[in-house]
Amino acid sequence: MAKLGVKGTKTLKGIHLFFVCAWLGAGISLFMLGLFKGSITNGDELYAMNLATKIIDDYLIIPAAMGTLLTGIIYSIFTRWGFFKFKWITFKYIITVAQILFGSFFLGPWLNEAIKIVDLERSAALQNLTYLHNSQMNLYLGAVQMSLLVVVIFISIYKPWGKKKVEG
Repeated sequence: MAKLGVKGTKTLKGIHLFFVCAWLGAGISLFMLGLFKGSITNGDELYAMNLATKIIDDYLIIPAAMGTLLTGIIYSIFTRWGFFKFKWITFKYIITVAQILFGSFFLGPWLNEAIKIVDLERSAALQNLTYLHNSQMNLYLGAVQMSLLVVVIFISIYKPWGKKKVEG
């Protein structure tokens, strides 16, 4: 398969980094909103905070995560790096896919359920154990997600572990 030239590789890398930055920035924004959510006592403000969180998740985090994965796949196909040639690239794929799956099957549903609860109960949601659990899980495990993304970024910079050994 034909590989990208220098200009194409740099353009693709720029697009990839844009998506990574958007994902990390949106994740940090969600974390900051989550930290301040506990100080809200007004039901309408609580709803607005949860709605803002959902909007950031749906319109920034999800597209940015998918854009990161898609541009990573394109990068692997059309540059010399490949998918499994280097251990650090394989590690990045495993972590990225795991993060997307965890977000899709846990963080997203917790967020969606929380917004439904606060929409119905407003400030009474602050005594709802399901709402409190979902909010805490999103805060703590969302922070773990963003920490892992930072680890992946540094792995991209340092490129540890080298090439995989070819058996033959």
